[in-house]
Amino acid sequence: MNTKPPEDKPASTSPPPPYPGYPPPYWYHPPEQETSLLEIWDAIVRRKFTVILITLVTTGVALVAAVLMTPIYRAETLLAPVSDEQSAGLQTLAGQFGDRAALASINVGRGNDKTAEYVAALKSRVLSIAFIKEQNLMPVLFADKWDKANKRWKTDGTKTPTEWKAFEMWDKGIRQVTQDKRTGLVTLAIEWEDPSLAAKWANDLVKHVNARLRAEAIGDVDRSIAYLKKQLPGTSSVEVQQAIYRLIEAETKKKMIASTREEYAFTTIDPAVTPERKARPNRSVLVLTGLLLGLFFGVAAAIVVSRRHTGDVAPARPQ
Repeated sequence: MNTKPPEDKPASTSPPPPYPGYPPPYWYHPPEQETSLLEIWDAIVRRKFTVILITLVTTGVALVAAVLMTPIYRAETLLAPVSDEQSAGLQTLAGQFGDRAALASINVGRGNDKTAEYVAALKSRVLSIAFIKEQNLMPVLFADKWDKANKRWKTDGTKTPTEWKAFEMWDKGIRQVTQDKRTGLVTLAIEWEDPSLAAKWANDLVKHVNARLRAEAIGDVDRSIAYLKKQLPGTSSVEVQQAIYRLIEAETKKKMIASTREEYAFTTIDPAVTPERKARPNRSVLVLTGLLLGLFFGVAAAIVVSRRHTGDVAPARPQ
C-alpha cells in the first residue's frame, strides 16, 4: 500500500482573525471605525451637560476678560509730506554751474523727493526717544514702576525702565505710521488708554518732527553757506565766483523759507481729536469668540468621553 507524503500547503498571505475567547495576536490590528454625524449628535445629546458646562465656563472667562481689560483708544491724524520745492530750484542752478563749480571742489547738491526720509524720521528711534524725553513720558509709560509721591522710580528690586524699553513699547504698541502708496498721504496713529493723551501725543509728535527736521535743515544750510564762503578766496575764476554767490543766495533763500515754515516736513490735513469710541477690546466679539470656542471644546470633549464608554458611540456598520 503506497502512501503519499502530505503535500505542503502554501502559507496564507492574510493573517487569520482572532479566535473567540483568545486575545488577538500582537500583529493583528482591527479596522478603524468611522463615526457618522448622527452618531456624533447622539454623543452630544448624551453628554449635553458636559458641553453646556464647558461652554458656560469658556464664555464666562471671555466675559470677565472683556470687562477687566483696559480699554485702548486710537487717535489718528492725516498728514501730507511737503515737497522740497527749494531743492528743485537748486537743482536747476546746479545744472547751470555744476561743471565749473566742480573745478573748485564745490559739492553742489541735487534736489530729490524727501518723502521717504520724512516718514523714516517719523519712525526713527532717535526722534521717538527725543519726543519721549520732551514730553516726560517715561513715568506715564511705566506708571506701575513710578512712585508719584516721591517723584522717583520704585526701589522694590525691579529694574529701572530704560530708553530702549520705552522706545520698544512706543514703537510696537503705541505709535503707528502707515503710508498710502497711491496718494502718498501718511496716517499717524497713537493708541493709549487715555483718549485725551492719545490725541495730544499725535498732534504734538507732528509738531516735534517738523521742528526737528526744520532745525536740521537750517543747520545743513548754515554749514553749506560757511563752506561756500570759505571757497571764495581760493577761486580766481569770475564765473566760478558768480556760481558760488548764486549758490549762497539760493541757500540763504532756502534758510529763510525753512525758518518761517512751521510745517516743514508734514502738512496736517486732518488733526487728531479725542476719540469717543475705544479701539479695543471689542467686548461683543470677545464674548462671541469665547462662546464659539466653548462649543467647540465642549463637543470635542463629549465625543472623546463617549468613545471611551462602550455603547455611547457605536461603530459604523460594515458596508
